[in-house]
Amino acid sequence: MPYDFNYDLSGIPRSFFRELVRVAEQRQLHKRLGMRARTLAKTFKLSEATGLDVQNLLTIIEDLVDVQILNARQRDTFAKTERRALFLPHCSRKHMDGSCKAQFDATVPSYSCAHCSSDCLVSKATTLGEEKGYAVFVVPGGSCIPGIIKKSSFEGIVGVACGQELIPAYEMTKRVGLPTQAVPLIKNGCANTVFSYQVLEGTL
Repeated sequence: MPYDFNYDLSGIPRSFFRELVRVAEQRQLHKRLGMRARTLAKTFKLSEATGLDVQNLLTIIEDLVDVQILNARQRDTFAKTERRALFLPHCSRKHMDGSCKAQFDATVPSYSCAHCSSDCLVSKATTLGEEKGYAVFVVPGGSCIPGIIKKSSFEGIVGVACGQELIPAYEMTKRVGLPTQAVPLIKNGCANTVFSYQVLEGTL
């Protein structure tokens, strides 16, 4: 299940998240501080006072830190794999209507990128993945991934999605013994979602 709220973290410097992950992994601070911050936010009605949904923001931060910790734990094992798949969210396409020429194959199920827009994030990510030898799937949802994995013989997986979808996906790939790396969305929604191309490049 994706989040039931929208967010855009693209304005937050990456250095903030790197430091947060480093400290959190050492002391599990994101869990302990998250619970305390939620209590304080509710007690002092911070959401009402600031207009910000503090509860949702804390959820996002906790999930993003969890994803980075899981990435770090599996990075060495993932680096030894050869046959890899990259799963991209179809909602990051530039166009979500007929302007997008991607063809959907229900038997996979995945979109096949037609590279119709040079500035489309999915188009650029598909090219990057294929250049690095990945099988690339542009999927309409996380529920499609287990079926694709069962039909294939991948050794490693890279997935792009919101944090709330990535954590259960990690559990699924762990059960089937597939080392996984994840790239969280920095802007969610039903369309025009955004992930960092630079982070994806470094992950692949």
